Amino acid sequence: MGTGFGQRQGTAMRDDRSFAAKSGHDRRTSARALASLLAALLLSLALLLGCAPPAATATPGAAPATGEMATPAATQTSTPAATPTATPTAAVIETPQAPAADGAPTYGYRVINEYPHDPGAFTQGLVYYDGVLYEGTGLWGSSSLRKVALETGEVLQIHNLAPEYFGEGIALVGDHIWQITWREQAAFLYDRETFEQLNTFRYPTEGWGLTYDGTRLIMSDGSANLYFRDPETFQLLGQVQVHDEQGPVVMLNELEYIDGQVYANVWQTDRIAIIDPDNGQVAAWINLAGILNPEDYEQPVDVLNGIAYDAANGRLFVTGKLWPKLFEIELMPTVAHLPIVFRQ
Repeated sequence: MGTGFGQRQGTAMRDDRSFAAKSGHDRRTSARALASLLAALLLSLALLLGCAPPAATATPGAAPATGEMATPAATQTSTPAATPTATPTAAVIETPQAPAADGAPTYGYRVINEYPHDPGAFTQGLVYYDGVLYEGTGLWGSSSLRKVALETGEVLQIHNLAPEYFGEGIALVGDHIWQITWREQAAFLYDRETFEQLNTFRYPTEGWGLTYDGTRLIMSDGSANLYFRDPETFQLLGQVQVHDEQGPVVMLNELEYIDGQVYANVWQTDRIAIIDPDNGQVAAWINLAGILNPEDYEQPVDVLNGIAYDAANGRLFVTGKLWPKLFEIELMPTVAHLPIVFRQ
């Protein structure tokens, strides 16, 4: 019985809404007719006076003239960049994240050499020195400091961090190596030859990337900030916010200091920002989309991360977390914001 009453009540309510809708439709129809008649009279008067009516001007945000309800603009939702899946071949053209017309240029790349890389290494820091690579790896229980043969990927020397530490960026300062940690707020100082831990220093932020400019340590923490620290005491000396023409550039990860500029991986993207450390301005971008071929995946891989530079020979190396390869690349100028990708 309750169901029948509800159905009837619903029918009556629909009838009332139908009547109201019909009445509203009749009123709108009459109003449109009156408006059309008035417009016709005004047009006739304008023609009699020898002048044309003014052209209609659209009002930003106004509803359409036909009386339909305007459709609101769709909300744009950004998603993290996916692991690269493109398969570049000789002379492949890749499309980067396009900068503004007056923004920083974007470089493409040419792969010069490919080297083996430990697919179990969750790369967080990378430095080239005296013919070998020094690498800092992450993950709790798997973090390490390593000395690695470039040509073979063989681990020549290793120091494993205690399982409660998540290793991050590294930097060489003379006979010492610095290694920071992610959330443990601990920076370790090692002897470069023996990997003996000499000291531990504390800092108040997260630790992501680390490099050395010959005078100061430069550190990132996943924000848009670069922090300058004393290479002996790790005390904070200053900081700068990194930005491009669109605003702050966040998620700065592994760092490398090259010829007066800081190269920074941007986490979960295929891009490297080239930064002026004096003012934080992004001077250029590098788009490395597609550098790791899908057929190279021996297991699930993580994001691009790891930049090293051979200053004596001008060689630039890049890799990623759990990547099976490390690449020597040459930066290529772009044409119409399209980086040209070559493989030898």
